[in-house]
Amino acid sequence: MSEEIKDQQAPAPKKSKKKLGIIGGVVAAVIVVAGAGFWVWHETPGFCGAICHTPMDPYLATYEAEPGEASVDKWGNEVSDAKAMTASYHRVAGATCLDCHESNLSLQIAEGVSWITGSYEVKANEVYGVVAVERSLDELAEAVGKDGETICLNDACHNNADGAPMTRDDLAALTADEFGHRNPHVDQHGSTTCSDCHKAHRASVNQCSACHTDALIPDGWISSADSRKLETA
Repeated sequence: MSEEIKDQQAPAPKKSKKKLGIIGGVVAAVIVVAGAGFWVWHETPGFCGAICHTPMDPYLATYEAEPGEASVDKWGNEVSDAKAMTASYHRVAGATCLDCHESNLSLQIAEGVSWITGSYEVKANEVYGVVAVERSLDELAEAVGKDGETICLNDACHNNADGAPMTRDDLAALTADEFGHRNPHVDQHGSTTCSDCHKAHRASVNQCSACHTDALIPDGWISSADSRKLETA
């Protein structure tokens, strides 16, 4: 009789294993879904403002500004047209922070350590208390082993009709008749880069105005002299 009872009870461990397998599968599915959701969030600007250090908040606000409307820059200064801040119209075009602020694993680890230890550079600010220090396009590119202008001029961003990345000559041809007799994309001085004029989180600057008083200042943009005042304020 005892052997019959044992035989009848034998399948029980199989049911237990099956139950554990179902639970394990559910847990694994939850982890996968949560991980995928986190990765999607990681790709959005909200991640930068929520996870990164506090000085990122003003930068996020400039990204969310509406082109064509008055706004404020990352330092709290008024900008007559948010379109002058490239972050705002890149958002409208569907770009996220990581489309311009490229990253890699080693850089993300370094940034994470800086965030945890508080060892990142900030600048005192009357409106926000402190803000992150401004970086040039060349500095952002160097951090990921690239040339500065390739962050802008590439096959996924500023490209030609055939999909090939634009060159400086392509840009010069595109704006040949837009600014009168002085084309800002003809690099006469041989030392300028995109971010010298095009600012992502503050009003863009017509650097030609540093020498040429008749240089055209687009709506929302500022002169070189006004830019220097902001940078030293």
